[in-house]
Formats: sequence, structure tokens, C-alpha cells
Amino acid sequence: MEHIRMPKVENVRFIDGISSKRVALGTLYLTATHVIFVENEPDNRKETWILHSQISSIEKLATSASGCPVLIRCKNFQNVQFIMPQERDCHDVYVSLIRLARPVKYEELYCFSFNPKLNKEEREQGWNLTNLLQEYSRMGIPNNYWQISDVNRDYRVCDSYPTDIYVPKSATAHIIVGSSKFRSRRRFPALSYYYKQNNASICRSSQPLAGFSARCLEDEQMLQLIRKANPGSDFIYVVDTRPKLNAMANRAAGKGYENEDNYSNIKFQFIGIENIHVMRSSLQKMLEVCELRSPSMSDFLWGLENSGWLKHIKAIMDAGIFIAKAVAEEGVSVLVHCSDGWDRTAQVCSVASLLLDPYYRTMKGFMVLIDKDWVSFGHKFNHRYGNLDGDPKEISPVIDQFIECIWQLMEQFPCAFEFNERFLIHIQHHVYSCQFGNFLCNNQKERQELKIQERTYSLWAHLWKNRADYLNPLYREDHNRTLHPQSAPSHFIYKFWSGMYNRFEKGLHPRQSVTEYLMAVKEETQQLEEELVVLEERLAKLTKGQLNNDEAKLKKENGRSSHSMAKSPQDSTANLKSFPSRSPSQGDEDSALILTQDNLKSSDPDLSANSDQESGVEDMSCRSPSGGGLPSEDSTKDHDSDEAVFLTL
Repeated sequence: MEHIRMPKVENVRFIDGISSKRVALGTLYLTATHVIFVENEPDNRKETWILHSQISSIEKLATSASGCPVLIRCKNFQNVQFIMPQERDCHDVYVSLIRLARPVKYEELYCFSFNPKLNKEEREQGWNLTNLLQEYSRMGIPNNYWQISDVNRDYRVCDSYPTDIYVPKSATAHIIVGSSKFRSRRRFPALSYYYKQNNASICRSSQPLAGFSARCLEDEQMLQLIRKANPGSDFIYVVDTRPKLNAMANRAAGKGYENEDNYSNIKFQFIGIENIHVMRSSLQKMLEVCELRSPSMSDFLWGLENSGWLKHIKAIMDAGIFIAKAVAEEGVSVLVHCSDGWDRTAQVCSVASLLLDPYYRTMKGFMVLIDKDWVSFGHKFNHRYGNLDGDPKEISPVIDQFIECIWQLMEQFPCAFEFNERFLIHIQHHVYSCQFGNFLCNNQKERQELKIQERTYSLWAHLWKNRADYLNPLYREDHNRTLHPQSAPSHFIYKFWSGMYNRFEKGLHPRQSVTEYLMAVKEETQQLEEELVVLEERLAKLTKGQLNNDEAKLKKENGRSSHSMAKSPQDSTANLKSFPSRSPSQGDEDSALILTQDNLKSSDPDLSANSDQESGVEDMSCRSPSGGGLPSEDSTKDHDSDEAVFLTL
């Protein structure tokens, strides 16, 4: 409170948004945690609350006849203006907010004073909602190839890694420590995700300190042990997520990338995701496009293209797709790194894991994924999102890009995710809000020193308590396969996420058209009908062939019996009647067709070629749009009846 020069200013004009023309008159309050504006309308005293930690920038605009304006831009993409009648009041508010929005120590953040009125036991339950030991156990770890190591106990090897690290079973402490000394920030190769179907794995690390010729036998052994932990493959991919020029420049500083001449049985792959500085600039350019006043279509599209934002999103997605295909289709393990292994590496590993594992597409699974690949492995939340006053060049929208990648996947596969768009937006909001303790500090060691779990509350408990608000009504639980998104521009155009970047703009927000859903359902119904025709033809041929074989056998048996005894016509007829019929009734024919269709679709590659693993369209047929909700229990029992409903619509 000592930083607040002017706690209350009356007769303030409030403009909500940059291009909005809605103006309200009211009173501005400054508190220790929020900026609060209360409108003077007697019938509707609307309140606008803005957390200090959400403020990205504060700008004093030129004084005009209407007053002295202050423009506030927020990290959740909300923009507001306060126009005060007196210049002195405006200056005091400006100076106060500059200090309040840039705390210098963690204890000043909102989460240390936020109290949802939960007791100690409820607080602990909230933090225990996710458990990484249970998560690796779900993957099948430890096993004959992987083990948990205590080499990083007390953070004595790497202070930005967790204490519980999973490494190949043959990796000794000597090999791990030696490898860590050869890796930037001592972030040695460690397991991120294990694909138990074929023993392939995704590991992560930082760049090696290779320079132009340096090598490390322990690091080379470490990569060999990762390869041997997957008996089904004789090599591993090493994926450097940086542009090749960036990695080569780092060699001059004694860092760089793995030399394939020193590391046997590896295949090296550059991806080309730009650094944090390029991403920060790209976001700023895109937000400038969003703030244009009544832009033409060409101006908006040119500005969006010039920002490069969607190009960067595609690069991250392409990297995740490459790794997921390597693991699931080639059965090859992958080691991923960037420079220090806490930005691009986190993006790529988590996207790939989500493509591979349907558990991460559930609400709780997504929380576990963020805890595993972002929180546990030392993503620099404090530096990247400006929780405390620091170097502005360290700020970058790294996790924002990951969240958008998930939204882009949800647009392609609307039935594959248990959660909806609101769930993603609220997570993004609380990354910056500092209302909960999940995203504080730069690593696990700092969080333990601050006793975050004892002094703050978990966002996951809050979201889980209100999970009904975040459920996707189109979600289909049996959508349990690897996702194969289309990433080529000719097949899939990345969309501008207006629900995120323009969500505070007033007026009607266009949502996904119901017509588009119905069109997708119609297309899928047509595909199913075409498959049905093929299956009917195939079933007819099989039935005809079987009848011919049965008739031949029957004639042969009758021929043999005619040599031993003579049969009457009645006996022959009785023999035919006793034989199993090959021409079932209509009802039986339908049942046989359904069974045959399921069996053939699961085994015939020709029939599965047009599935939603390639296009994502098949997802649209999983729910009847009538009533906008989930199907009834009866409707889920008969797939054909669902298709009939869609066809009628």
C-alpha cells in the first residue's frame, strides 16, 4: 500500500479497448493487488478489475481537452484507457501503477495474499491432484530399460532439473555426471515420455558444449544407452529445434550441436524454431494488427503474415509431428534440445507427447503434461512472463505458443479433446495472473525454497472444481489413438485465434458455425456410406463364395452316400434344411454387416486410409448436433442410428 500515491480518483472516463467507442464515467480505485473501476450508472454499477500482475505496459498519452489519459496493456490481451480530469492525479496513478505492476520480490505477488478460504487439508489435496511419480508409472516406468535416479538429489548435479530423474537403467552416476558437465546449464539427457507400445522414448536435454571439436565420452555413452533402451531400433534421432545458423553460431562460443562422427548410431535433424527474441517481436507485431481501427481485409492479412506468428506456430507443430511419427511409426527414440532446453524443447516435447497419448487430451492429463514438461523441467516462468521486475529481453510468449498449438489441434480434431477453448484461455490467463502458485519461479528448487505449496494454492484444484465449465460436448472417449494432423498449408490453413487475442473486444464474437459442423457431419456420413457399399459388395462376394463351397461339399457328400444307400426326396430335403443357412433374414444380414464392417475396418488398410487420422473430419460424426449436447445412452449403442440422425439433418 505504501506505493499507492492516489488510492481513489473520481470522474474518470473509461474506454474499454483500443478501437472501442464505449465510454463510461466512474471512479478509479488503486488497491494493493488490483486496479478497480466502478461505473456511476445507478442501475448498473459495473466493475472492471485488473490484476497488477496482468499489466504488461503503462503509457501516459498526450493531454487533450477531454483530460489526461493513461493506456494500460495487459498480458491477457486486454487494453483499457483511463482519462482523468487532473494531470496531477494522472501522474500519481501512473507512477503508482509502474511500481505496483513490477514487484521486486515474490512475496509481493497476489498468490501470497489470495485466500479462497480453504483449510490446510484442502490446500494439500489441490496440490496432490497431479502426481508425476504416478504419471511415469502410468507410462510403465520403471521397467527393464528405464529407472528413476537419485543422482540429482538436493539438486547437486543440475539446479534447474527436478530431483526425480528417469534415465536408462544402465546409466551410472559417473556417466550422468560426466554428461551433465558437457551440456549447457548441466541439463543432461533425461526421459520426458515413454511410448510403451514399442519402447521408443522422447528424451530432452540442453545443447552440448561441443564447440568445433570437443567431445565427451560419457555424453556419447549416455546417448548410446538411450538407444539401447529401445531394442527395436538401431539408431536414435537427435532433434535440434533451432535454426541451423543459430546452432552454428553457438559453436563459436564453445557450444553447438552433436557431431555425428563422434556419436555413433544417431541421425541429426534441425527443425528451425526461432529464439525468444524473434517470438516476442512477432507477438508484438500481431497485436498491433489486432489494434488497427477498422482495417481492410488486405491490411489485416498482410499484417498477420508480416508478423510471422502463424509461421512460428507451424514450425512448433511440425517439430511435434516429426517426433510423434518417429516414435509411433518408425519406433525410434528421440533426443530433443535447443540451447538450454527449457523453451523450444518444452514446446516440442509436450506437443509430441499430446499427439501420441490421448491421456494428455483429457483435462487432468493436460495438467499433468504441463507439470511434467514445463514446471518440473525448469521452464523459466519468472523470466519469460515478467512475474518480477527484470530484464524485458527475457520476456517471451513461449507457453502462449504451446497453448495455441493445442487450440489449432482442437480445430482439426474437435472430438479428441475433453476440454474446450475456455480451459486453454483460463490457463493462459493464470500463467500471468500470479493468483495461484503453479507458475511461479524458474525451477523446482526455487519453489521448494519459497515453500510454494505451503503458502499458495493450486490452479489445478480451482479448474478441476469447476470442470463442468470446461468440458467439450463433442468429446469422444474412444478417441484413443495417435493424432496425425495435416500441417501442409495446402491441406490445413492455420487460423487466427480471435477467441484469445480479441476476447476483450466488445460486440458479437463469431464462433464456429453450426453449419460448418453439419457440413463436416454430412461429408463424414457420405464417406461412411461409400465404405458401406464397399463392405456390402465384399460381403456379397464372401457369401457367394461360401455358398458355392458349401454346395460343392454337399454334392460330394450326396454322391458318396448314393453309392451306399438310396435317399428319398424327403430325406434329401431334410438334409438340406438341417444344414446352416447361408441366406439370412434382413435383420440377421444387418447384424452380420455391422460385425463384418468393424472387423474389416480395423484390419484393412484400404478402409482406414480415409479415417480422421489424416483429415480430422471423422471426429464430427461422434455427436448428434440436435440439442447441442451429448447423445443419449441409447443412441451411443448403435453407430448406424447416429449416422441416420446426421444424414437426416
